[in-house]
Amino acid sequence: MNDKLEKLLDSLIGVEERLAVDSAAKRLAEYNSLRVHKKQMEFHACKKRNRWVFGGNRTGKTECGAVECIWMARGVHPFKENKPVSGWVVSLSFGVQKEVSQKKILSYLPRDWIEDIVMREGRKDMPQSGIIDSILVKNVFGSVSTITFKSAEEGREKFQGASLDFVWFDEEPPEDVWRECTMRVLDRKGEIFATMTPLLGLTFVYDKIYLNKSGDEETWCIFMSWADNPYLPKSEVERLEATLSEDELESRRNGFFAVREAGLVYAEFNPSEHVVVPFQIPIEWQAGVSIDPGLNNPLSCHFYAVDYDGNVYVVAEHYAAGENIDFHAAKILDIADSLGWKRGFAGKLEAFCDSAALQKTLSSPKSVAELFYERGVAVNTKVDKDVFSGINRIKSLLKGKDGKHLFVFESCVNMIREFKTYKWGNGDSPIKKDDHAMDELRYFVMSRPEEAEKETVDNRLVRFKERLIRKNRRLGRGR
Repeated sequence: MNDKLEKLLDSLIGVEERLAVDSAAKRLAEYNSLRVHKKQMEFHACKKRNRWVFGGNRTGKTECGAVECIWMARGVHPFKENKPVSGWVVSLSFGVQKEVSQKKILSYLPRDWIEDIVMREGRKDMPQSGIIDSILVKNVFGSVSTITFKSAEEGREKFQGASLDFVWFDEEPPEDVWRECTMRVLDRKGEIFATMTPLLGLTFVYDKIYLNKSGDEETWCIFMSWADNPYLPKSEVERLEATLSEDELESRRNGFFAVREAGLVYAEFNPSEHVVVPFQIPIEWQAGVSIDPGLNNPLSCHFYAVDYDGNVYVVAEHYAAGENIDFHAAKILDIADSLGWKRGFAGKLEAFCDSAALQKTLSSPKSVAELFYERGVAVNTKVDKDVFSGINRIKSLLKGKDGKHLFVFESCVNMIREFKTYKWGNGDSPIKKDDHAMDELRYFVMSRPEEAEKETVDNRLVRFKERLIRKNRRLGRGR
């Protein structure tokens, strides 16, 4: 009786597995067809060789990683030059592999596309119930592609020797494993892509991928939030929000790095939301130019536009160190000419500038402001330098308060970089380092007349609360 029952259970499990796999063709056909997850498609369409998706739970990040693997293995990727491939899927552990990446790939991989399955544990006729070593996928070229599953727990040594077309990291790998995998795709000019929730804070991924400190042109990242997933019901979002703390929400909902304790001034800054592709700015939107002067230190200059709804756009930048006024003025005027930027009195370009420009330089008896004026840039040094008020107004724009937003053209790379690294010091002021674009952004934002009367009792209360919060965090870290 027990033997018969066991056979019956095996039979039922087999039927369930086959039904699940047979439904994969339907799932794959419906992927981004009935409803479109725009950020998933942006990920698939990106041509960069080092792509990272930072997403919260249930944002659809793992779905796009699995489909990317299947499209590449089958040779039917809609945005790539297709060929037979060999790739790795790297999970944090074999247990996580079974429950996440392996399960997701099988849910999208049509059964008749599978040439063979090699199991690490379990039966290959019931792969979902075991741990897969590799899947051989029939591709449209008449040959076979290979998807091999790896666990970061195996250690760096287990990631040596292979030559690959792709590696998919499902969640953040250890740095030594990541480095080893970058070597594996080198000779084939393959690619790395990752889908992860950045819960570990400011790790190597933050520095090397998000900040892209090396300036690698092949590195690309995007954030996915619950709001981006068209298949996630509002009721489910509300349920998830109710179970998480405020700190967890930023990572779990939006895929933001867990940086609250790191003291970022503009933790609200999200490149996926605030960085936009450049477009032609109407002359009516031209609103100002702002300069933070520097000779040995970087001089930062940005051009700002404001649309009819009050949205602010950072549309162009000049950012350079170790140059003289002749160089800076010429570059700024070149940008103005390329944009068709309007001129002021006597045909000079008008700009806001730090009052430090009134100081004389060592190489000239004239001030920086005077030297700029002689070269066609009339600077207004009467800028509001209230740091806290300026930061509050920029935060409001980043949050979209009152329907007004801040957008930065993706060509303004130094402005974007400073947003990502601008931090609070030990007191109530940001650290005075690498902040030149942040300073002149404040000069412009504080110049807007419609914002002039917003420093009220409410703002003072906000300031008091934020001081208390930062003080408590510092005390907490000291325990």
